Amino acid sequence: MAAQWVDDEIVPPGRDLKIEREAHKLEKRLCRETGRAIVQYNMIEDGDRVMVCMSGGKDSYTLLDILQKLQRRAPIHFDLIAVNLDQKQPGFPEHVLPDYLKSAGVPFHIENEDTYSVVKRLIPEGKTTCSLCSRLRRGILYRVADELGATRIALGHHRDDILQTLLLNMFFGGKMKSMPPKLVSDDGRHVVIRPLAFVPEKDTARWAAHRDFPIIPCNLCGSQENLQRKQVGEMLREWEKKFPGRVENMFNALQNIVPSHLLDGTLHDFTVLKATGVADSNGDRAFDAPEFAPAALPGLQVVRV
Repeated sequence: MAAQWVDDEIVPPGRDLKIEREAHKLEKRLCRETGRAIVQYNMIEDGDRVMVCMSGGKDSYTLLDILQKLQRRAPIHFDLIAVNLDQKQPGFPEHVLPDYLKSAGVPFHIENEDTYSVVKRLIPEGKTTCSLCSRLRRGILYRVADELGATRIALGHHRDDILQTLLLNMFFGGKMKSMPPKLVSDDGRHVVIRPLAFVPEKDTARWAAHRDFPIIPCNLCGSQENLQRKQVGEMLREWEKKFPGRVENMFNALQNIVPSHLLDGTLHDFTVLKATGVADSNGDRAFDAPEFAPAALPGLQVVRV
């Protein structure tokens, strides 16, 4: 069998054309959605030095891989440097990431800090370690960013992470708060970006499998089966199976906020509202039934009056 062309690429004989086509579509989608987030939120500018935080999980591998592709195509110049924090977890395969990053041709830095012992000493057995681990890791990465001259710190959080954080804050924190696609760090010295903000987790999982990344599991959080974040993630996946499009609608809602129809007086001054006799586009019509597509609310009838 002769070689064939698939989407401007030559496929050697013996390769599955259907798999190649699907992988090419996935790559285009990842690049498109990542590029859209970068442009929409002005995440990367000409001359930036982007520090890509590598945990060894599927999301950070995908982030680095897609940023490398965009780097070659972008109309601006920016540099990438991959950084891994070796937290000295027992059995951590410290050779895996350096070997991969060398093969990928990416400048990298491995920072060695025994945060594992700190977490195990301070957190009682069976309790959630992620909060303390995250704070320790964040402080170290900010320091490393300074030392490396990084102007952006890129994290691998995706769309599902953002929605999980929203629900966790609503359920347990009493706040309407999530993960912003771009923020200034607590110390005011660093810009943190999440280029995968528009990418669903299923796409990072598929890309990681296609690229056969050498995944490193997290022995701290991965062994905690009852984490609230994991349960919320399972709930979102179940919703997506039963009601396709619901998760996407939730994510779109984060980009379409109507402060006058919430209850936060710091965002909208309810105390000065008066009837003026002039129609208000943000009035009660925001709740009229025609605003909602029937398919988005299965089991409900739209009654027109």
